[in-house]
Amino acid sequence: MTPGDTAGADARRPLYVYNGGFLTQRRVRRILHLAGWDIRLGLPGPGATVGVWGHSPTAHRGEAVARRRGAPLLRIEDAFLRSVHPGRAGSPPLGLALDTSGAHYDASTPSDLETLLATHPLDDTPLLDRARAAIATLRAAELSKYTGFDPALPVPDAPYVLVIDQTRGDASITRSGAGPDTFARMLGDALTNHGGLPVLIKTHPETQGGHRPGHYGPQHSSAQVRLISDAVSPWQLLEGAVAVYTVSSQLGFEAILSGHRPRVYGTPFYAGWDLTTDDIALPRRGRRLTAAQLFAAAMILYPTWYDPCRDRLCQLEDAIAQLQAETRAWREDRYGYVAAGMRMWKRGALQRFYGTERPLRFAPDPAAARADGSGRRAMAWAGKAGDAEGILRVEDGFLRSRGLGASLVPPLSLVADDLGIYYHPTRESRLERLIAAAATLPPARLTRAERLIADLVRLGVTKYNLAGQPLPDLPPGHRILVPGQVEDDASIRTGCDAVATNLGLLQAARAANPDAVILFKPHPDVEAGLRTGAIPEAEARELADMILTRADPVALLAQVQEVWTMTSLLGFEALLRGVPVTCLGTPFYAGWGLTTDLGRVPARRQARPGLPALVQAALIDYPRYRDPVTGLPCPVEVAVDRLATGAIPAPGPANRALSKLQGLFASQSWLWR
Repeated sequence: MTPGDTAGADARRPLYVYNGGFLTQRRVRRILHLAGWDIRLGLPGPGATVGVWGHSPTAHRGEAVARRRGAPLLRIEDAFLRSVHPGRAGSPPLGLALDTSGAHYDASTPSDLETLLATHPLDDTPLLDRARAAIATLRAAELSKYTGFDPALPVPDAPYVLVIDQTRGDASITRSGAGPDTFARMLGDALTNHGGLPVLIKTHPETQGGHRPGHYGPQHSSAQVRLISDAVSPWQLLEGAVAVYTVSSQLGFEAILSGHRPRVYGTPFYAGWDLTTDDIALPRRGRRLTAAQLFAAAMILYPTWYDPCRDRLCQLEDAIAQLQAETRAWREDRYGYVAAGMRMWKRGALQRFYGTERPLRFAPDPAAARADGSGRRAMAWAGKAGDAEGILRVEDGFLRSRGLGASLVPPLSLVADDLGIYYHPTRESRLERLIAAAATLPPARLTRAERLIADLVRLGVTKYNLAGQPLPDLPPGHRILVPGQVEDDASIRTGCDAVATNLGLLQAARAANPDAVILFKPHPDVEAGLRTGAIPEAEARELADMILTRADPVALLAQVQEVWTMTSLLGFEALLRGVPVTCLGTPFYAGWGLTTDLGRVPARRQARPGLPALVQAALIDYPRYRDPVTGLPCPVEVAVDRLATGAIPAPGPANRALSKLQGLFASQSWLWR
């Protein structure tokens, strides 16, 4: 079944269940529904299937019914990339393993996953390229089955031996014929096999949360043995390990992806393929696989992945992007914020963006936010932060909304910069660092950005996505689009020197291009009477061949050969569409070798990223996105879908009334300070 497919009611196969979780866990029920299963109670008839949760304590009920009725079994488990927190903490899964043969951790009978690993060619180049790119993404973003850990927490100094604990009674342990004695033997081997190196025992996330006990505790600590119960990054732990010991933990799988050959004491799906040192012989598994082949089968071909924002089945890459968005929000927000310089109408949107873990507190100014003393981070709207240090500067992202910010339409994306802010070139911003880092990414890591560029161009998505009027007939010749801006905009105040007005921009464009067709497009906020920057019509017509009010910017970009701008985001949108751009100011996209720069360029902008790298930084890594339909943190692709389709709740009447009132005072400078 392809992503987005849903089986019709007549095509769904009846699935009889005997565990209440299938009825109460809405996400599990929805994934099964989309995968073509119709959950039912009662006794299965001909053609029906019995569903059980792996080898859970309730699975015996379904197994007994299936035996008596001669019905096939479907064993259901979480996929290997699940959620921020464990299921027992209330987090729903992003995917399921739906196995018609067995359970992936039970080697007593071949599972569907084992059959894939044993018989699938696993030699398709695009498939293996996807696998390698996904592995690199998981490692770079530090994503695991459960992602509620803090990559900033320090791990012990290398070298050490890593022993992985698991929860007592877990089916992957009991189905391996293992138990407490196995864990005791494993620790003993780790202590004796490595010349007295320190041994770190990594506890299970559910043990850390107090949900289930593990096999190791304080009684195992010694001068040589240390328990790691802090929520540290497993990828960083694996990086410092010289050897990895596990019974059947998924961390053993991730150890393989990190380049280890773990010592395995159970029978997990990843054992027996010449990627592990196995304590239990598995003669049925004689094939030699690479880590990419193992990953392709276990993470791409085997699971059923779910996109909770678009409510559809999806590919692994979409599930990774969703988990990355949810994880980033948790990691950044869990300690809470004190926010300053936030107008009243913005506070609800900010609370929805940054206050889901701990509600935001609001302070009158940045100094009060920094002095809060609650352990929360201080943040301020970038224009209100001034030169304050140690504060997050918040601004709209580059794919914002369907409608103007000055019309009080809430944003789908925001940025929070811990160094500076993207429009202020006199100090380094986090975006600059991200652009420089993206310039060195291998091509495989930029395929997502390339797809994003194609989608933005195909769907005609821009920052505000305003419905423009049809273009008039344009004069023939070399056409240059000159987008007007709000003249008191911070990007002009901080990023422009010689030319800092729309009239000056038009004059410069005409002086440099006396024979070109100059098309001037006023800024939407200025056209709406909400901001400053209007040019007297007579002066504009002396310099421009046409003034295109309320014109569709996407349609315009398809009809011009150049864009001249001070710092307008329309220059960035032109780059996405292959239109050359000349900058008279210093927007975030200038100075990287992608534009003709007539303004000052910071000397620190030495990297030479391609367009995909610039997009990776500016639209994927820098902003955060919130889905206005589900309220979930979401990846950029969901935001693009919402902006393209208009599936966004409209602002309420209070916002519209406040917007009109704001327009009356647009000329009053105090309104914008």
